Amino acid sequence: MTRYSSAFAALLLFVTAFQGHLQGQDKAAEPVSLFNGKDLSGWIGRADLWSVEDGQIVGRTVAEKPLEQNTFLIYTGSEPSDFELTFQFKIENTNSGVQYRSKIIDKEKFVVGGYQADIDFTNRYAGILYEEKGRGILAERGQSVTIDEKGEKTRKQFADGQKLGNGIHPGQWNDYRIVAKGNHLQHFINETMTAEVIDNQSDKSASSGVIAFQLHRGDPMVVRFKNIVLHPAK
Repeated sequence: MTRYSSAFAALLLFVTAFQGHLQGQDKAAEPVSLFNGKDLSGWIGRADLWSVEDGQIVGRTVAEKPLEQNTFLIYTGSEPSDFELTFQFKIENTNSGVQYRSKIIDKEKFVVGGYQADIDFTNRYAGILYEEKGRGILAERGQSVTIDEKGEKTRKQFADGQKLGNGIHPGQWNDYRIVAKGNHLQHFINETMTAEVIDNQSDKSASSGVIAFQLHRGDPMVVRFKNIVLHPAK
């Protein structure tokens, strides 16, 4: 092989490898559906409470067997850090929520703690940012909150919480979007921002973790989720 042939072969090998690298980057940057619409592959939770109906994930409790503590359906495919999570929900009673950047506290009982995008039938809490098994309500609806290193909160009201609630429709399908980028967390329902937190409390904040759906203890309830897609952070 001549010197020129060797150089051309090396160049061709480099170009091929670089194209493969770019393709890998593109693939990693693509949205990922977390639910196949058929079964609960990739999720773990109580089989007596969670099912798939008409292409929807359905959580259901009954009066005869009330929950004594909150329980969750947990996604096992990844523990994302920076992302946008979009989905649709419909709640028929009481309270639910979607965990993100959360940790599994009790795998046998499917107990999870961490950031939660709240959902509730009365519209009192829908859209707020709550920390399950942690600091409680971090931002009410309509609030932008900065948490400092010591846990002190500075709150700014960017919109009227009750008016924001008028754009959320209990018993109907609603669009939810969660944006997590660094320490900046945002919730949107039906394309309107409902809550925002900048979490600088390093001993309490979370940079990655599981995604999970909640069934709340207490009264019987039904909550439905569909079109669950994880997008790369913009």
